[in-house]
Amino acid sequence: MQTKKNILIVEDEKPNADRLRRFITELRPSYHIAEVQESVADAVSWLQSQPQPDLMLLDIRLSDGLSFEIFERVKVSCPVIFTTAYDEYAVRAFKFNSVDYLLKPIDQEELKNALLRLESYQDGVQPSVEELLSFLKREKTDYRSRFLLPYRDGYKTLLVADVEYFFLEQKIMYAKLNQDGEEVLPQSMEELEQQLDPKLFFRANRQMIIHIDSIGQIVNTFNGRLKLTLKKSRHIEIFISRDKAPQFKAWMDS
Repeated sequence: MQTKKNILIVEDEKPNADRLRRFITELRPSYHIAEVQESVADAVSWLQSQPQPDLMLLDIRLSDGLSFEIFERVKVSCPVIFTTAYDEYAVRAFKFNSVDYLLKPIDQEELKNALLRLESYQDGVQPSVEELLSFLKREKTDYRSRFLLPYRDGYKTLLVADVEYFFLEQKIMYAKLNQDGEEVLPQSMEELEQQLDPKLFFRANRQMIIHIDSIGQIVNTFNGRLKLTLKKSRHIEIFISRDKAPQFKAWMDS
């Protein structure tokens, strides 16, 4: 018989939060989603005012910074399952009570195994050193460096290094090239976000992913938003929301 557990989800993208909520409901009907928070600040505030949850499902990159900051600002004694599109944080994740480290898009079977691991741990079965090391040895993300695109009767390659920014228009994904011109891509915005090196590319909004070297000017605007202009496509104005501005500034300053 499954014990009722209170779960805190910290995830700043609603589709991902809804996916986690649905998976937990299907896998563990007795579990209760106590709350869904979207930022470091909101999670800290909730943890300071509420009883400690039995488990946290925690996205690493949030709108106002890395979720590791939560542990620096409030005591967390419950187990944590980290979720992220990137695996560069694995070693740090395991220092914070981590039961598992799941790469997005979250697979239901992987989440199920993580919950089983949590339950066995709480029954007094400690995870083995070999098991933890196996997670840490997961193959490092090999970020995309080129695209193979249909061309006439064959194919051609497009180097990621030649892209100024990616944009979505009428449900079609385009790559805007540094040397002018555009190419249509088969990937979705979410797929590109996972495949591109996060040190070089930033998802500015729902329609655009920009290269760090393409940014020209950054201007503060009303209500805490940022306005970007690009070095080459100077007619393009990109707005970064107030919630996402701290993450963007941290990215630029890294």
